[in-house]
Amino acid sequence: VSVERLLPTEFDLPLLAGFDRNPLDDSVLNAEPVRVDAYLREYARGSTQLLFNAIFQLPTESSDLGVTARLPEETRTPLPREKPVPKPKPLTRWEKFAKEKGIQNKKRERMIYDEATGEYRPRFGYGRVEKDGLDNWLVEMGDNEDPLEDKFSKLRKEKKERVDKNERQRLRN
Repeated sequence: VSVERLLPTEFDLPLLAGFDRNPLDDSVLNAEPVRVDAYLREYARGSTQLLFNAIFQLPTESSDLGVTARLPEETRTPLPREKPVPKPKPLTRWEKFAKEKGIQNKKRERMIYDEATGEYRPRFGYGRVEKDGLDNWLVEMGDNEDPLEDKFSKLRKEKKERVDKNERQRLRN
């Protein structure tokens, strides 16, 4: 089906949009409402037909769903943004290192099996598997160490230093 227009209609096929710059007939628009409605329906049908003709001039493929057209990738109509496109954040030192070495994050499971109780418990947080409490119930003394020194407080102090060091490195990144 062909549709005749005074000016050619512009199409932006990635957006499935058509822009018709042809003026509407003023004499019909000022007539009775039934005639105006019929005129606008016919005009819209013609514009839709032009859009479908333009779509099916593109490369087509047959599939189970029927004939489909492959739309172009880039649009010709620039769409405005309220704000400028955000700049990408710079990579942290760890992210740079991981990218160079090809290290990828592996998602760890939240629940782990606790063999002592025979059920699944959270890895972290409330109700977690208490590894530190079970592993450190006994601390061996070396032959030349002071027997009066509290090894448990020393282990707690070392752990606190490790946590503080980790926090400092995180803030430095």
